[in-house]
Amino acid sequence: MDSEEASPVVLSVATGQDMEGRSVALALLLLACVATVTDANNIGICIRNCAQCKKMYGAYFEGQLCADACVKFKGKIIPDCEDISSIAPFLNKLE
Repeated sequence: MDSEEASPVVLSVATGQDMEGRSVALALLLLACVATVTDANNIGICIRNCAQCKKMYGAYFEGQLCADACVKFKGKIIPDCEDISSIAPFLNKLE
């Protein structure tokens, strides 16, 4: 057998500053995850509202344009089929 010298095991003890930094990083990561889930939820609501407006207004409503706006603006502007100002950009005149 070779006689190898055993290497010492070094344990690191986290200081208060290390723990505080880790806590802040963890909090920021959690906040980013929650924000992403909220954005995805708003986009889904927005697209469902576009589909509802398309059912209500038929050919007078540009559903695809509405859905594209939902994705582009990350669900920040949610159309309300009964509020003309929120759906005006997606209405067209049939001639």
